[in-house]
Amino acid sequence: MSGRTRHRAGGADRVTAQQVAAAAGVSISAVSRTFTKDASVSPRMRARVLAAAEALGYRPNQLARSLMTGRTELVGLVSSHFANPAFMDVFDLFTRELQRRGLRPLIANLSEDGGAGSAFDMMLQYSVDAVLIATSAPPEGFAESCARAGLPVVHVFGRAGPETVPAVTVDNVAGGRLVAEAMLARGLRQLAFLGGAATDSSSIDRAAGFTQRLTAAGLQPLAVEYAGDYSHEHGRRGMHALLDRHRPQAVFCGDDILALGAVDACRERGLAVPKEIGIVGFDDMPLAAWPGYRLTTVRQPMAEMVRHAIGQIAARLADPDHPIQGRLFEIKLVERDSL
Repeated sequence: MSGRTRHRAGGADRVTAQQVAAAAGVSISAVSRTFTKDASVSPRMRARVLAAAEALGYRPNQLARSLMTGRTELVGLVSSHFANPAFMDVFDLFTRELQRRGLRPLIANLSEDGGAGSAFDMMLQYSVDAVLIATSAPPEGFAESCARAGLPVVHVFGRAGPETVPAVTVDNVAGGRLVAEAMLARGLRQLAFLGGAATDSSSIDRAAGFTQRLTAAGLQPLAVEYAGDYSHEHGRRGMHALLDRHRPQAVFCGDDILALGAVDACRERGLAVPKEIGIVGFDDMPLAAWPGYRLTTVRQPMAEMVRHAIGQIAARLADPDHPIQGRLFEIKLVERDSL
């Protein structure tokens, strides 16, 4: 019976490092070093061990290894955007990049009542090596609690500033100004903003930049409203509520999924986009380019932001003295057909 068939559910007859050592004619220590990152082992011995491991179907026991090394290779990935289907692309980026570096994500949802406490407890109970916060609106104090617990933390999509936790983000205020500038350049003057949650820093900052640029032009937005969440349904209902009270020429939505909901609300009312009303989003998620929407939006470089954040975490794990660096990424307006 081969080693591959011996490894059955429940761990019965699991191939051991001792069996690999015997098959390769080396010590157990040599097997351990072969499967330990950056450990010293000769190329010849590594080849012998890997050949024996492949023949037997051996895989190192990561849980047992973590007891010896004090490292779990787990990185907590916490967010509150699971209701936003567009964010699945972001989670795909995170998990792929973590796995590429030999790290494993432990995902926690901050959305539910008590989510912050249970997520923090999970980080400690599973002894994660670091935490990535992937939301612009984490519960107050959550990031700081992780940092005080000695966990390296990076806040992706957060607000840049003097906070104790480094942020990897974009200038959302500048993004709001950029959208206002594009609308004003088209001669539009009756303008409104529709954001996610009223406590979300990204929505607040994008609305602030939008309002600032209009004020500089001697205008004020018809409305600055918040739909309550980043979801298609909230965008659709929020747009209907806005249109019940106002007739804007264009609406800046706090993210793409809100904007797609807003476009559908306009269609339900018989308003042609962009002929009768313009819609602009933020993020440039892949679905923004779908033929049914062709959304004009502000692009933030998601892939580069994710890679930078994980790169900083990986550098800290390799060198405890490495200072984690936040970064402010550039944005640009992507013009399609909705404005």
